[in-house]
Amino acid sequence: MAREVSESCMDSLLTEIVSSYSNRFYASKPELAARRIEAIGYQVGHQLSERYTMDQPRFTDHLEAIKFICKDFWSQLFKKQIDNLKTNHRGTFVLQDNKFRWLSRVSTDPSVETSGAAQDTNAMSENKSAQTTSMHLYFPCGIIRGALSTLGIPCAVSADISNLPACSFVIRIKV
Repeated sequence: MAREVSESCMDSLLTEIVSSYSNRFYASKPELAARRIEAIGYQVGHQLSERYTMDQPRFTDHLEAIKFICKDFWSQLFKKQIDNLKTNHRGTFVLQDNKFRWLSRVSTDPSVETSGAAQDTNAMSENKSAQTTSMHLYFPCGIIRGALSTLGIPCAVSADISNLPACSFVIRIKV
């Protein structure tokens, strides 16, 4: 029972963070809101990575650290491993989660927001829905970047949504 409460609290917290930064604090500056949300995720990822690797030796290469993120780190956060890991062996990794928990409750149906509206309003609604969904992804991108930074791997992390609730995280290691 405690697990259900924890998940619902995390979902509510993420929703409130995105809502507060997007609609209140930085309503006119979405890029600044995105950076702030990602920075919060970075701090969370940094602290979690320190906690989860406290008793482990340092990783010797990038692939080991990425595998740690895919298996152990992701399992601690979501009680499942990443579904797929791809790499080009030149510093780019793609982590695929076919059922990303934090996107499972996000609606992309514009009719929910604007029933019976004109087509222009529907297009605006779809755009707003996509923007809101992408705002929810800055936090987990920050978590991944913070965790890898703690492991000594400077990187850039972006997310791609192809088919909700599936999500791909693209990690580009900085040389």
